[in-house]
Amino acid sequence: MLFDLIRNLSKQVIAWWRQKVGLKLQPLLTTIRLGGLALAAIALWLFTYIAEEVFENETQAFDANVLLSIRSLHRSWLDPIMVFITNIGDPRVLLVICVSLSVILVLRHYKAEAMTIAIAGFGALGLNFVLKNLFARARPELWSRIVDVTNYSFPSGHAMLSMVMYGLLGYLLATRFYQWRGVIATISTLLILLIGFSRLYLGVHWFTDVIGGYAAGLVWLVTCILSLEIWRQRHDLTQSKADLDV
Repeated sequence: MLFDLIRNLSKQVIAWWRQKVGLKLQPLLTTIRLGGLALAAIALWLFTYIAEEVFENETQAFDANVLLSIRSLHRSWLDPIMVFITNIGDPRVLLVICVSLSVILVLRHYKAEAMTIAIAGFGALGLNFVLKNLFARARPELWSRIVDVTNYSFPSGHAMLSMVMYGLLGYLLATRFYQWRGVIATISTLLILLIGFSRLYLGVHWFTDVIGGYAAGLVWLVTCILSLEIWRQRHDLTQSKADLDV
């Protein structure tokens, strides 16, 4: 008797949630998706514009002036700090974080989040590799470097992968710890920006490399987040229907 009462009450609560709250939530989700798509569209346009200018060698003078301006900020005590920051954004470090988080989330039965992180990380790395070899832009050589670099310059892999990985990590943490979302968003944004700036400070990337990396990374980040949210909504609806059928 008690079990039947609880089951019927649960069905009524779920039905009320779907009718009252679900209808209000749907427009919000739609707005978030539309906002995300608009943001991705702007980022894609920005990347296309920068890529065209880089391909036609129209940004070289501007890029050189930016780096020379940043060069004036160099201090001996600041060099190791910038090297540390740039190492945090190293694609190899980010892939280790990607794999580690994916394994942890799988063990905790967050398979959708684990899959999203894995696809985001390895997808961004593959896309960056293709773009670098497509444009084959030479690295800056305006002063002696204190870090080793080997591959092409555009777009910046550090900027692109840090945007994707730290952006996605920040999003997942903000949705889980909603009351701290402002702090999480601020820290994530500052970290991403500092990693990009460190590449300029160290003289291993042009300014347009970093902005192009951010733009391409933002497109991929939004794609991964929207895919995760669509999966979550479908999963919640499927679970609600299953609960009603019990």
